[in-house]
Amino acid sequence: MATTNKQLFKTLYGLPEVQRSSGQQYDSFRVRGKLFGYYWPRTQTVGLKQTLSEQLALVAERPDVFEVQFTAGGFGWVVVYLEGIEADEMRELVFEAWRLSAPEELVAQVPDLAR
Repeated sequence: MATTNKQLFKTLYGLPEVQRSSGQQYDSFRVRGKLFGYYWPRTQTVGLKQTLSEQLALVAERPDVFEVQFTAGGFGWVVVYLEGIEADEMRELVFEAWRLSAPEELVAQVPDLAR
């Protein structure tokens, strides 16, 4: 079953100190000022920060669900098509994107959703 907007936002707001900024084309998500994700309602896609190796693995494994968005600061961002991904997997990817941007003391407060 595809991930719904409701499931996506429930995951995002279940993490500490997530801030949402709305623009004309997309919403962006930050933790303590550090960007970790985007949401484009028109295309029903999400852009998420990942490690470079994870970015490449996701795209190679399922190019119909993931695509390379860009690389920056040693990280690889991926576009995720919500209709092609299960809610559990999306939760793991959102957690990982958040974890890569959040300070250690904040990450320590959250159980590791990826396990």
